[in-house]
Amino acid sequence: NKDIRVDLYRSRGAGGQSVNTTDSAVRLTHIPTGIVVCMQDERSQHQNKAKAMKVLAARLYEREREIERQRRSDLRSSQIGSGDRSEKIRTYNFSRQQVTDHRIKHSEFGMDKMLGGELLDGFVEELLFHHCTEQLKQFENDG
Repeated sequence: NKDIRVDLYRSRGAGGQSVNTTDSAVRLTHIPTGIVVCMQDERSQHQNKAKAMKVLAARLYEREREIERQRRSDLRSSQIGSGDRSEKIRTYNFSRQQVTDHRIKHSEFGMDKMLGGELLDGFVEELLFHHCTEQLKQFENDG
């Protein structure tokens, strides 16, 4: 509640005798986000404040949902990539009997061993090491 500034003012517009004489309109400002909600629908200040609080809560909830959706979208994009040809993962060079994983810049010679699954462990170990290193970097940057 300390994050919300409450301003009271007189309602404007048609509405009878009590419109310009009582401070029944309410303006709520959520200080951390700058979201402002004004309410002057009801004749009572308390009713306007209650309605404004509901609207503010809905807007804050929607804002949090949008931030979480964007975070998930960014994470998904970073995992999937754009699908461009320049984002190739692995190259098989049959003339040199070489397999290169471009994500970790790791190459192995012996195409027949790779296709037979014998060299796969080396690539998996390098990928796990690279993944752990990236997670540590991310943790250091966030912390």
